[in-house]
Amino acid sequence: MREGSVYEAGADRVDRRNRAERPRRGLCLGAQQAAVLGAIPRPELRRVRRGWRAIAAAALALFAAPLAAHAQTAPEVELWRLDCGDLDVSDFAEFSDTHRYDGKPYKLVDSCYLIRHGSDYLLWDTGLGGDILGQQVVDGVFTLTLKSRLVPQLAQIGVKPGQVRFVGISHRHFDHIGQLGDFPRATLLIGAGDFAAIKADNPKAAGLFKPWLDGTSKVEAVAGDKDVFGDGSVVMLAMPGHTPGHHALLVRLKGAGPVLLSGDQFHATESFEHDQVPVFNTDRADTLASIVRFKQIAANLKAKVVIQHEPADVAKLPLFPRSAR
Repeated sequence: MREGSVYEAGADRVDRRNRAERPRRGLCLGAQQAAVLGAIPRPELRRVRRGWRAIAAAALALFAAPLAAHAQTAPEVELWRLDCGDLDVSDFAEFSDTHRYDGKPYKLVDSCYLIRHGSDYLLWDTGLGGDILGQQVVDGVFTLTLKSRLVPQLAQIGVKPGQVRFVGISHRHFDHIGQLGDFPRATLLIGAGDFAAIKADNPKAAGLFKPWLDGTSKVEAVAGDKDVFGDGSVVMLAMPGHTPGHHALLVRLKGAGPVLLSGDQFHATESFEHDQVPVFNTDRADTLASIVRFKQIAANLKAKVVIQHEPADVAKLPLFPRSAR
């Protein structure tokens, strides 16, 4: 016999002995537990083991069922872009406090958005006032036009004003609240700082907010972020600086992915790329902090950024009456 064969035979005997002494996989018992189990007849032991397996399976089902039910019943989210006017700016100077745009013209759009969450609707911003429909109104450096009001646009997709559960306002400026009065039954969601300012010193805007100021309609003055439907699919994000209560809106779509609506955090692609702060913003430091937050959220979520006044960004979403899902 070769030397290697003796070695292999000895190794085989050691391996058989180790296998005999090795405890069964998954059964790590002390002497006392082993004695208890050893006293149980084998048929009974098998029944005990089957019982524990059944309990484990039931526990797993108990935790898995709600998760599966949630996945099956999570409401569908749908997003429409709406035409809320156009703003031609003859001199964009006031949109940068570092003189980046002095003497330069810029064409802006005024966009609004309808979000369906199951059977509930949220309208985000309400654009220019309906009283300028079909006109060309010059107001300082702005030339304002409105081709269609919101209510007829919603009618094209079968939505009536009374079906709108929430109206969310990114901030209190005229080009975002103009048609608010057409939705008096909706609960108003607006930044707390902006709502306080409206009550204090803006009589003209206060007229548009009358049902919510006199208690006829519900209002929530939002401090910080607001998870509108409670499931993370539609979230108002606090972005103070442009105004004290300014918000952006995050919409998570199943197919299209996250969409980040800017409010007036930025007015144009150029201002987004160069972190520009308008002269008329209420707080420069807050604006810069909100710019950082907005961009980090967009990067972390890989969100589609839609600057609400930038024509190229609004065009990232399907042309109405088509929607994004």
